[in-house]
Amino acid sequence: MKLQALRDVLGTRLVTDGTSLVTHATDLSRAVFTGTPLGIVFAESTADVSAALAWANEHEVPVSVRGAGTGLTGGAVAYDRGLIISLERMTRIVEIDAANRLAIVEAGVINADLTTACTEHGLFFPPDPASSRISTIGGNVATNAGGLRCVAHGVTSDWIAGLTVVLADGRIMRTGARTRKNVVGYDLTSLFVGSEGTLGIVTEAIVRLKPLPEGAPVTFWADFDTVSAAGDAVVSIVNSTAAPEVLELMDAFSVEIIESFNPTGIRVPQGALLVGQTAGAEALAAATQIGELARAAGAVGAGIAETDALIEARRLSNPALNARGLKISCDVGVPVSSLAEMFRGVEALAAAHGIRVSSVAHAGDGNLHCTVESPDTPAGIAAADALIDDITRLALKLDGTITGEHGIGSVKQHEVAWQLDEVTRDVQFAVKHALDPKNILTPGRGI
Repeated sequence: MKLQALRDVLGTRLVTDGTSLVTHATDLSRAVFTGTPLGIVFAESTADVSAALAWANEHEVPVSVRGAGTGLTGGAVAYDRGLIISLERMTRIVEIDAANRLAIVEAGVINADLTTACTEHGLFFPPDPASSRISTIGGNVATNAGGLRCVAHGVTSDWIAGLTVVLADGRIMRTGARTRKNVVGYDLTSLFVGSEGTLGIVTEAIVRLKPLPEGAPVTFWADFDTVSAAGDAVVSIVNSTAAPEVLELMDAFSVEIIESFNPTGIRVPQGALLVGQTAGAEALAAATQIGELARAAGAVGAGIAETDALIEARRLSNPALNARGLKISCDVGVPVSSLAEMFRGVEALAAAHGIRVSSVAHAGDGNLHCTVESPDTPAGIAAADALIDDITRLALKLDGTITGEHGIGSVKQHEVAWQLDEVTRDVQFAVKHALDPKNILTPGRGI
């Protein structure tokens, strides 16, 4: 197989040796890569991606797609004798159209950088994953990320107006429109959001923006003796008129780990700590109402925080857990009304397995991130995986989902059939085959 034809087009943007092959072969998941990639394409334009995919399709070379490498399910892990396409250099904010509350951005733009750029126009991009300071818009689109503000603003798909996508054979397609209404043909934009790089590579997005709320956000907290009581409080808050902008939960084990990773003086609760923010002209009144609802649900303490340190602590959960060696996790979702029952079930399963579990949740939308403490040995990993499987089955029993925003990748492949019936899977495979008949794009993952 000759790489020279691709090198003739891409020049030094094609790298075939050096440390980049190692650092770009994995993501932040527990998935392990074995083998040697053919090379990495550091794409700087949609045309670069098109040339790379046309070459890979011709030679039937498997392709992995990488943004910032922050994925947690092994979706960006390289293939042996495969081609890595990195979008990290595609960082242009092409346009901010303030009048229409739109921005056009390349896939490598960091989520938080987009909002920073929009702030001077009085606008922001609502999707806000905990990793917003390091994750890319392309990665957010690939997994349909939600994040901290999901309870108020929904997930990434709610804020995507159109995409530029490179198909498996190198053809370039544009979906959607800059208009609010558009019902021409199939909704291909939604098809590619959340497709995890299995149908095409998103190189550019038209994203919707929202006006910044009035005033400064108000951060609130509530302390509970049990995680179950915190879950009850969440149901009460979400069904009230308080409308939090952020509503997050950290169990005692998680708070202990986060505080040891980055000491801020946060008191480790007996059961769980509920934190969040309200925004807008009535932010203080809403935060006060939430405190009252929390106390009525069993909080032993609640109040208004002077800083946003509690929210920052929540954003540090993944780095803190990784630093402690906790990598085996899931991000199940359940209806908010089942949240308390889910927390009780996780506690019972952890006790039955005799393994500690850290539960951090985007509580306002029912998305739980459960991470298992286990030794880094084959037996320890197997035991942790067995507990994660039981937690996932519990979520499904409660009419939930096996993943809320991290995606399937490679580590959740065995769980897909638990949620999707045979007909649904057949349809998904038919779509995959129609768009990628040679199965070069992220093969064996996502569906």
